[in-house]
Amino acid sequence: MDPVRKFRFSLLTLVTVVCGGTVGYSLIEDWSLFESLYMTVITVATVGFKEIHELSDRGKVFTILLIIFGASSLAYTLGTLFQFMVDGQLRTILGRKKLEKKIGALASHYIVCGYGRIGRLICREFAAKPASFIVVEQDIELCRELEELGYLYVHGDATRDEILLQAGIRQAKSLITAVTSDSANVYITLTARGLNPDLFILARASEEGAEIKLKRAGANKVVSPYTIGASRMAHALLRPSVVDFIEIATGDDDIALQLEEIRVAPDSRLAGTTLLTSDIRKEHGIIIVGIRKEGTKILFNPDSDTSIDAGDTLITLGERIAIKDLELIAFGASSAF
Repeated sequence: MDPVRKFRFSLLTLVTVVCGGTVGYSLIEDWSLFESLYMTVITVATVGFKEIHELSDRGKVFTILLIIFGASSLAYTLGTLFQFMVDGQLRTILGRKKLEKKIGALASHYIVCGYGRIGRLICREFAAKPASFIVVEQDIELCRELEELGYLYVHGDATRDEILLQAGIRQAKSLITAVTSDSANVYITLTARGLNPDLFILARASEEGAEIKLKRAGANKVVSPYTIGASRMAHALLRPSVVDFIEIATGDDDIALQLEEIRVAPDSRLAGTTLLTSDIRKEHGIIIVGIRKEGTKILFNPDSDTSIDAGDTLITLGERIAIKDLELIAFGASSAF
């Protein structure tokens, strides 16, 4: 039985015994309810106080039965209460130790600062990928939600060095600061940049002018959800077909078409080939929309003789299953075209 239900059942049993004893003394000895309640409590508790009135023979028999049932119920209730407290504490301690162990094993992960409306959607996307991430959140209620979802988290203020260190910022790949306050985002960015100079920092901006401050603080990229939302709404009216295509290619629904980026590993059979000789289009039906070579801008709509080198990032458009196969090849996994 669940410990909470077990404790509730034992408490209900004890209350029933006390109520029964009170009614019993009142009927048998003709005492007042208060006197009967007092007699019942000292009997169940076995404290050894003297009876408030002389008991009749029927009262003595009733008292014997009350001691047997009452003492047993009290002992059972106290036992379940102790078990409930100990089990709860052990679960909390062991759960936190397990969580800390998982956090300690993180590497090349994402840190999401703030589990508000934006942070919640970011985490959902990471979980669907799936990508390794951890959330830093101050609100204890939101931390409980994170625990229920099975997300790794650190409870605390993301502007503090020790909290970001607990989140493994020195081993992290990127940090997303998505709290509602621009000043807090600036402070988090400054703190994160000081702890890990090589970290990629993506910051949220709400007010005009915050983007410049965030970039000065060390953010690599700044995104304004309100600006993007307004632009998307305008495009939905002015360029509806384009917006529909983007939603299909980047949506998380169960649809075939997907727009994805794939990094070519050094030991991949794609390294050293060209778009034509790689047979990506022929064998997988995937369109290479662009190629980002290290240290350069994205080359859009590359020619068929464009080389594919180790470290390149391919921006692909195709069916999900085909892209999964291409990812295995690009990562160096054993697979045939």
